[in-house]
Amino acid sequence: MRAFNTRNGKVLSDNVEVADSVFGRMKGLIGKEGLDKGSSLWIKPCRGVHTIGMKFSIDVLFLDSGNRVVWMKQDMPPNRLSRIVFKARSVLELPAGTVSAAETRVGDRICF
Repeated sequence: MRAFNTRNGKVLSDNVEVADSVFGRMKGLIGKEGLDKGSSLWIKPCRGVHTIGMKFSIDVLFLDSGNRVVWMKQDMPPNRLSRIVFKARSVLELPAGTVSAAETRVGDRICF
């Protein structure tokens, strides 16, 4: 599955993996050596994430029920906790630098 920004048409990910089971959401990206360019993890439902135990930084988009960006954290380093975003219904985790490269900002709609 592909994820792109509907405002500017820029692709965020060509390979979206979905984590929608309890185990998939708990595991997330833990244990991976990195996240390849063009890959991402869409966690749903989700209102907050952590990078505890991870070995790399990520960009994080918090999406509402209409997949609009309601908050973002760029270049979130390992061993950190995000804030809880009550408006969020899902989170898209991307390789660090992706959000900036795709010129994505709060209010943009992400299409899958």
